[in-house]
Amino acid sequence: MKKIIATLLCAVMLAAMAAGCSSSNANTASTGSKTINLWSFTDEVPTMVEKFLEEHPDFGYEVKTTIIATTDGAYQPALDQALAAGGSEAPDIYCAEAAFVLKYTQGDASQYALPYEDLGIDVDAKLEEAGIAQYTVDIGTNTDGKLVGLGFQATGGAFIYRRSIAQDVFGTDDPTEIASLIGPGWEKFYEAADALSQKGYAIVSGDGDIWHAVENSSDSGWVVDGKLNIDPKREEFLDLSMELKANGYHNDTQDWTDAWYADMKGVGDKEVFGFFGPAWLINYTMAPNCGGSAVGEGTYGDWAVCDSPIGFFWGGTWLLAGKNGDAEKQAAVKEIIEWVTLDTSEEGLQYRWANGTLYGAGGTKDVVASSTVMEKSDGTVEFLGGQNMFDVFIKANENAKGTNMTQYDESINTLWRNQVREYTAGNKSRDQAIADFKQQVADNLDVVVE
Repeated sequence: MKKIIATLLCAVMLAAMAAGCSSSNANTASTGSKTINLWSFTDEVPTMVEKFLEEHPDFGYEVKTTIIATTDGAYQPALDQALAAGGSEAPDIYCAEAAFVLKYTQGDASQYALPYEDLGIDVDAKLEEAGIAQYTVDIGTNTDGKLVGLGFQATGGAFIYRRSIAQDVFGTDDPTEIASLIGPGWEKFYEAADALSQKGYAIVSGDGDIWHAVENSSDSGWVVDGKLNIDPKREEFLDLSMELKANGYHNDTQDWTDAWYADMKGVGDKEVFGFFGPAWLINYTMAPNCGGSAVGEGTYGDWAVCDSPIGFFWGGTWLLAGKNGDAEKQAAVKEIIEWVTLDTSEEGLQYRWANGTLYGAGGTKDVVASSTVMEKSDGTVEFLGGQNMFDVFIKANENAKGTNMTQYDESINTLWRNQVREYTAGNKSRDQAIADFKQQVADNLDVVVE
């Protein structure tokens, strides 16, 4: 809790952004040259690195952490300034989340990232050995074809549904059967929505619940050759969203609002069948908002996961290395990055993260980037009625696509979704919503709009 509070305070006290909000974790008496600078937007990766240092007392370097929340867009400007300034305070390891990672792997700030092979990592062999989800590799690869970033977590998406509602409407809660009823493809999904509606249920809480599946199923990104590009599958979101609204197939909530959380608890306008999301949505959003902490309380234990009608991913954090220091420091950076992202042993982070044992027995199990690790791990979760979620999420990670992203996605997605809501609310025509979206992109971003 103390670190979380420190992170939030850091976002408020950003007068000197380059200095950030720093805390040093010293495992040895150090000099400047024996310090690794770690930058992150939450305390998650720094806490993992603390564990690494605790278990490697002879590591020889202290790690100085700088944590700046993404609140109000604070993290990126501070990180950019630190990367550009270079010197002894420059980031040696830095984190980027899915919303802006392309900027640092392939975009405007990609020149600062050191390829993993230059750290001494046998990239091809390690990727194959670990069975790393391909979409995470694609996102972490620079324009020269060199891997510069990987994560510890994979965020391929599944459909997370209420077992009791499935039994009531479809006569089964079996994940394979439900997957065949809601997909593949949106046509079957809306057929299922109609069947649910006839019994008084909503298939999803709001149109945001299908957005990430729509976005990531597109064949091309928002920007192609410097020009705004509206992929037909993303344009179809206008129609998919209107179909949900016009037929009462959702509760018309917005994600990350109280009404959205209420639907996880089953106390919204209509009971909601399911949500689209990765394992982190289950662990860190749905479970805390389900109205209980044991089977029989709220909706706890009444959930299951099945294949999504459309392959997608949502979120994630990538670790990058700065082009700093001598060979000795880079070897030390390699040890940390490899332990977090590629180590498949039972002593590595990913095995313990998958099994919920990194900080002791009984922790939260999560989906990791390595399918090798998940195949030898126990993914059974009480929240999901004892289902082994890894069976579904390994496939979900394989079906996710990372080649349709751009560094502009965070901004453009917000503009697009706002215009779609204006259209479905009846405030604008379809054509006007598209025209206004294009104008907003032209006004706010360095992107050619035709």
